[in-house]
Amino acid sequence: MKHHFFHYMDLVIQNRWQDVAFADYGEKLQYTHGEVAQQIERFHKLFREMGIQEGDKIAIASRNCSNWVVSYMAILSYKTVAVTLLQDFKAEDLAKLVKHSDAKMLLVGPFVWRELQHQELPALEAIISMDDFSFIHLDESHKGRVEHIMQEESALTENTFFSLVKGGTIDLDSLALINYTSGSTGSPKGVMISHRSLSNNVENGQHILPVEPGQRVVSMLPLAHMFGQLADFLYPFSAGATIYYLTKTPTPSILLKAMADIKPYLVATVPLVIEKIHKKKLDPLLSKTVLKICWHTPLVMNFIRNHVRKSLVKAFGGQVRYFLCGGAAMNPVVEKCLMDVNVPLSIGFGMTECGPLVSGLPPKYFKRRSCGAPVPGMEAMIDNPNEKGEGEILVRGENVMMGYYKNDEATNAAFTEDGWLRTGDLGYMDKKQNIFIRGRIKSMFLGASGQNIYPEEIEDKLNNQQGVAESLVVEREGKLIGLVFPDEDATKKFSLDGLKTLMKENLKKLNDALPPYSRVHNIEIKEEPFEKTPKKSIKRFLYK
Repeated sequence: MKHHFFHYMDLVIQNRWQDVAFADYGEKLQYTHGEVAQQIERFHKLFREMGIQEGDKIAIASRNCSNWVVSYMAILSYKTVAVTLLQDFKAEDLAKLVKHSDAKMLLVGPFVWRELQHQELPALEAIISMDDFSFIHLDESHKGRVEHIMQEESALTENTFFSLVKGGTIDLDSLALINYTSGSTGSPKGVMISHRSLSNNVENGQHILPVEPGQRVVSMLPLAHMFGQLADFLYPFSAGATIYYLTKTPTPSILLKAMADIKPYLVATVPLVIEKIHKKKLDPLLSKTVLKICWHTPLVMNFIRNHVRKSLVKAFGGQVRYFLCGGAAMNPVVEKCLMDVNVPLSIGFGMTECGPLVSGLPPKYFKRRSCGAPVPGMEAMIDNPNEKGEGEILVRGENVMMGYYKNDEATNAAFTEDGWLRTGDLGYMDKKQNIFIRGRIKSMFLGASGQNIYPEEIEDKLNNQQGVAESLVVEREGKLIGLVFPDEDATKKFSLDGLKTLMKENLKKLNDALPPYSRVHNIEIKEEPFEKTPKKSIKRFLYK
């Protein structure tokens, strides 16, 4: 790692003072780089007047928006600690986490505040609206002194611009943020991420998928999640990109319209989004008999595959140069199709505890079904591998967390005695250090004869069957059961009895493709989509 990420942000702000930095898609709010610097200056003045000290905690709970990233930059550059909370957490859990984090201030969005205001919150110096930075609450000791600061005109110009960093350089090994991985556990796990971790992640992002000044990014991932924070904010902004934030839930119609309007250079997303686009845009094309024949016919193969690639790129605005996927495994059929048509795809492996990057490679080096090799500053190993070389993936390096906030028991359990972080993922590595993930330790089943059964691998095959939108494999009394939520086309075409008949046919096809020890006993139809995490992984623990 060469520099703190604020070094790059300083250069970008000075060189692009009049250019747009952030904008809320479909709304009026946007910031030039100069306005970002001026807003940060206002925050710093507010913090000084309120007596906020280095290391104090300031919580953010809001939808994605330009004000989210501006306030985040102000907090970290003042050497205070950002506490990033998902707005999807329940209000009572958010209140507990604000208290657990020892936050002195809270920046909150209107939708979150609507519910949170009825909860018992700790005594806070201030609560600030993320809509316009007005005060929702202000401690009596500050009233009459600071209310005007966030609305003041700023005299800061590109000629008088000072470094974002308060008082000079920031200690890279100091705490930058606390990111809570869950809102509902009895012992909250607030992941403590250092400035070194964030800075190394920023440089690694630029190494894997370079972004240049003025290029555009559409942010669809939650900023309070580490993948979204890195891919949709820290690394592209540090390279000079203009970022457009989707302030509403990114439904397929909203997302595709935003892509068409903005024409992004980089798309960072979870596999589920790519898989849905593949099913909607490419499946009808690829199911045609003529296309199936031509797919492997030498004389026309390149023409057909180029056509498919252009169709996918067009769906994302037509100017996409890179697709970055993470957060979950991609369906192997979809992944093979993307690689067959030379889509510039990179699938990485990350976790909140690594801020988030563990591994990843530029598209030209990416190996199918892998998650790339460890990024610079990180290393990985397989703990206690079996005869196939499979075991738990352990990691260590500059990106690894400082521990869980006020939770020594969880911190100690997360690390081996010699300092390796346990990822909880089972996998193996090839000779080039490419990491291949088989599944989560907690979700693995043990077969009757001791075989390891990875439900994720069964689900990949089941999701490719007709009429299946998403699936989950559970174990009941020693038998594997497939839970299926049908796709929209199937529910329109078939009655409930028709869906059951279709699933019986799918079950036979599925088991024909599986070894005897991992065959599924039955398929059950779910009436509602599975509940998911912010990175769109199914919450397995909710289903039995």
